[in-house]
Amino acid sequence: MKLIPFGASGLSVPAIAAGCMRINAVTKKEAGRLIHTALDAGVNFFDHAAVYGKEAGECESIFGSLLTPSLREQMILQTKCGIHKNTGVYDFSKEHILKSAEDSLRRLHTDYLDVLLLHRPDALMEPEEIAEAFDRLHRSGKVRFFGVSNQNTMQMALLEKYLRQPLITNQLQVSIAHPAIIAQGMNVNTMKPYAPDRDGGVLNYCRLKDITIQAWSPFQYGFFGGVFFDRERFPKLNEAIDRIAETHHTSNTAVATAWILRHPAQMQVISGTMKPERFLAMCQATDFVLSREEWYELYYLGAEIYEASQPPRP
Repeated sequence: MKLIPFGASGLSVPAIAAGCMRINAVTKKEAGRLIHTALDAGVNFFDHAAVYGKEAGECESIFGSLLTPSLREQMILQTKCGIHKNTGVYDFSKEHILKSAEDSLRRLHTDYLDVLLLHRPDALMEPEEIAEAFDRLHRSGKVRFFGVSNQNTMQMALLEKYLRQPLITNQLQVSIAHPAIIAQGMNVNTMKPYAPDRDGGVLNYCRLKDITIQAWSPFQYGFFGGVFFDRERFPKLNEAIDRIAETHHTSNTAVATAWILRHPAQMQVISGTMKPERFLAMCQATDFVLSREEWYELYYLGAEIYEASQPPRP
């Protein structure tokens, strides 16, 4: 498994991470099989969130019930906090961050988290409170590193003014059919739909600040619109992916994953599958590198899909 630097943490982490958002959709036996499949493939990074599950904390609890001390020692565990389940309320208050972290530790059956992320932006966030919460968690040894998800450059810069710990990662939606953070830079000084800077150049900001981008929903188009491996809806993209897969003697899943890994930002791809065979197909993406011609062919086809999925412009 290819390893990449994880922000300014000093850690080297696998280029693929095992996302656990859907772990409640399979049996415990199947969940355990996926965990061991990941570890055997060299993937020791597992991504959670307090909000995942039919009820808050359900997915963390399932995962925690499968952990043994020896398994925990092999893992890097990441979770996220800041969303109140089914309410539309975001909460980065000191009290909520501390309580959420403690609840995650209990559910995951561990005494420390490797990484804690702020889950999506909170319009009412007070960075001084976040800094106090992070300090307490870090000093107590309960959280080693911190990051964010779906934040733009100015939101991160505001946090960085007050935090004493570096932001290690920013989890963002990235796929061939959702290339927004890449496409904006490709359309500078044009009148094309991608040209407006909607995220403050978050891709380059993260590279300048040594913040690892974690790509979530790597096979989705739109906002959970579905996977783009749909030959009837997206024939041109799938024909290209299949042709490139044949060239590299691999699968369409591996090619779509390799497209993200080909970017020099050294992103980490978050898997969402609970199927070991699909997970292993993703891992095969680290065995080959797309050519520039292959990467750009897929980029332009995916950008067309992304533009068509956006609401009509006035």
